[in-house]
Order: sequence, then C-alpha cells, then structure tokens
Amino acid sequence: MKTYITTNFVYRIAYCVSRRSKCVTHAKKRYGFTPLEIVTGGKKSNSGALFLTGFTIVEVLLVVVIIALVAGLGGGLYAGTYKRMLVEKAARDLVLTAKYARIMAIEKQQPYEMRLDVANNGVSLVTSQWDEQNEQVQQLVVQDLFCRPVEFAEGVMFENIQIVPIDSEEMADTEQQQAVVFSPKGTAQSAIVQVGDGRNHYTVSVSAATGRAEMFYDTAENVTIGTIDLEAE
Repeated sequence: MKTYITTNFVYRIAYCVSRRSKCVTHAKKRYGFTPLEIVTGGKKSNSGALFLTGFTIVEVLLVVVIIALVAGLGGGLYAGTYKRMLVEKAARDLVLTAKYARIMAIEKQQPYEMRLDVANNGVSLVTSQWDEQNEQVQQLVVQDLFCRPVEFAEGVMFENIQIVPIDSEEMADTEQQQAVVFSPKGTAQSAIVQVGDGRNHYTVSVSAATGRAEMFYDTAENVTIGTIDLEAE
C-alpha cells in the first residue's frame, strides 16, 4: 500500500512538470515570451539566463512620499469642509428655531421667545404658560418632536448679536440682546445673529415686518438688519 501511494505521488509530479513544460514551450513559440517573464518582468540574456527587474528603493520612497502628500492634502480639505458644515448646522438650527417660533406664536396666539445662550453657545425656544395650581405665569421651554434646545458643536460660538426692539429703532442693551421675541401677529424683533468658528461665518437675519428668518454665508457687517424681499415670500 505504501509503495503504491509513493509511486502514484511521483507519477502525478512528473505529469504536472510535463504539462508545465509543454505550456511554457507553447507560449514561447506562439507569443515569444514565457509566463514567468510576464509575472516577474524578467529578461533573458544571450546565454538564456533570466535577469529579474524591479523598482529601486529611491523609486519606492518617491511613490510613498507622493501618496503621503496627496493624503495630507485631502485630509486638510476634509477638515476645513467639516468645520464649515458645523458652523452651517448651527446657523440652520437658529433658522429652524426662528421659523418654528413664528408658526407657534401665530397658532397659539401668544408670544414665543428664541433665547440665545451665549455662555453655553446654544439656542432654545421659550413661551409662557398659566399655572393653575400656583395661579401665576411660568416660563416653559419648548421640547417636542419639532423643536428642542440646541447646543452648538465644539468651536462654534456666537460672534455677533444685534437685536432691535419691536417698538423702538434703538439698539437694546447687552442683557436684552439675548432673546428674539415673536408676536402673535407674525412680527418679531429685527435681529442679526452671527455664528462662526473664527474662520467660517454664517449670519441669520430676522425681519421685523414678517418675522421670517434668512441665512447668509457672510459676516453681520455685510447683512442689513431687518430687510427682506416681500415679493420673494
């Protein structure tokens, strides 16, 4: 039994070698090169010896350096785009909160207040509610499926806040500039709120006449407070 296995194994090896030799010979006659030369990129000398060719260490290092530079450039562009998206998200949160405040003020026929938390870099919507037990008005922070308090991402902050009272064209003092009130009539306090990270800046403008909010990829200095195109509405 052992002799049979050994003989059969040797026969199979001889068969494979024979087949490989025929394939190599056929490829050489038909195409002018062998499969080994295709894989290794080798060349034969006049004596028939096969010389292998490849890349030098300098070429390999050059390719690695180029790949590293391209990867670093792409990473920098991604980081800049990501930071801009964080600032844009904060501005959009302001716009959505302002729009919801206007809608709820008209629907509920009571004022809604968009509070700007400068210390914690966030925004929330507050309204008044009558407490029957204590028989007094209490402040209620709106938290539902459509509106919740928002805190900006790290590095994003309020950079400029300008709010004009509804019944006055004079600017309010610093303490009063932390909230924008939306009235049941659909009007609001004219306001300009700029958010940014020091490099990217977005500005949200609230119109007094309509209470509508718009977002601009610009600084507050380039946005006129309280202006809006009524025909576009």
